[in-house]
Amino acid sequence: MNERSSGAELAAILRGELNRYSPGEKLPSSRALMVRHQVSPVTVSRAIAELAAQGLVVTRPGAGVFRAEAAPGAAPGGSGGTAPPDTSWQEVALSAEAGVPPSRSADASGVLAALALAPPEVVDLNSGYLHPVLQPERALAAALARAGRRPGAWGRPPIDGLPELRAWFARDIGGALTASDVLITAGGQSALTTALRSLAAPGAPVLVESPTYPGTVAVARAAGLRPVPVPVDADGLRTDLLADAFAATRARVLVCQPLFQNPTGAVLSAARRPEVLRIARAAGAFVVEDDFARRLVHADAPALPVPLAAEDPDGVVVHIRSLTKPTSPSLRVGAITARGPAYQRLRAVQAMDSFFVPRPLQETTLELVASPAWSHHLRTLAGALHDRRQTLAVALRQWLPDLLPDRLPYGGYHLWLRLPDGRDDGALAAAALRAGVAVTPGRGYFTAEAPGPHLRLSYACADSPERLTEGVRRLHRAYGEPL
Repeated sequence: MNERSSGAELAAILRGELNRYSPGEKLPSSRALMVRHQVSPVTVSRAIAELAAQGLVVTRPGAGVFRAEAAPGAAPGGSGGTAPPDTSWQEVALSAEAGVPPSRSADASGVLAALALAPPEVVDLNSGYLHPVLQPERALAAALARAGRRPGAWGRPPIDGLPELRAWFARDIGGALTASDVLITAGGQSALTTALRSLAAPGAPVLVESPTYPGTVAVARAAGLRPVPVPVDADGLRTDLLADAFAATRARVLVCQPLFQNPTGAVLSAARRPEVLRIARAAGAFVVEDDFARRLVHADAPALPVPLAAEDPDGVVVHIRSLTKPTSPSLRVGAITARGPAYQRLRAVQAMDSFFVPRPLQETTLELVASPAWSHHLRTLAGALHDRRQTLAVALRQWLPDLLPDRLPYGGYHLWLRLPDGRDDGALAAAALRAGVAVTPGRGYFTAEAPGPHLRLSYACADSPERLTEGVRRLHRAYGEPL
């Protein structure tokens, strides 16, 4: 049984037991519920979240879960004395749109899994965001305070973004880009959505790396596009297959991550970089460069290659850069750059979706990147990520040596493990969760059949290097279970 269905079953059990407690009375702890019902921490977390969403319980961090106070006029049990709503009609309405490709259905399971919060007792090797101990919290707080004192901080910003922030991104990306080529976005995911909706028509193919970030596939399919995989190896996107993929599909968009690719960590080799641009230009196609990990470089990294956008004079590359990953999940500020008519298309689509990025966030970002604390944070983060990568590698060498990758990436926040043929990565991830460690099964990173089972281990969200070692020890225990 999967965690989602078992979470719903536990929620139903707890819902039936709520009358045992007075309004405001504390429910049993998560650990007590795990023992009593023989379920995992994630199952308990999902059940409590479902009850909280229904207004039946209230969660208080550090204190526990309590039965909610009864709403005025509500019947015992929280039903309010009314019949449950009937939303069955929506199943027909959402799947019977004439002329819309079936692939338009939005499967966000991979994205939601990455955003899931693990309970405190679970070692989190799943999340792609920095643990608070790695975030520049003091610098962010100071930047927010200074931004709040700026004249007009709560006024309406220009649709394209604050000119000073656009100019900073143009300098940060490099090449011949100017502020007029930069559109400020609400983070990288929003920029990716805007790019794919702007550059490809519903029903069109879009080339993606294989494996690739699940959010790319989710966005493409939600826009009615058909993701077509192009394999990645240790040197990045395989350009020997790229021209054939363009010819076979007539795609006009390629999405790639040339630097510290998610999930493999690969860096596009120097020989392949000009080939990607040459092949895309010959196909009359755009390259959406998702440069999500440039500020997640490790302390031992050699000099980084410049973005593809910095070497593209003809507007082939649409570049995406976000400050969310190296700072905080809530600093959702990024940029998308383009030249020519593509920029106006991107601007129009974003304006229709969200008008503009809130000015206080833009002002805070300006204050942050202009302060000495910014470069200090990046140096500190580079050292911490290097140390965590090494800690995870040492733990794998001790507990699961056959899974240790041959080459460790010198940027990003995760390792990509190849499992032996025949292993079920989904079953292993579930067993790991029961053992108290959250890992990511690899199947969600492939748009077609996976060439083999994989796991992705993140080292960004654990609260300490010691917890990384403990997480691998727990994974080792799960790995030895019969599946």
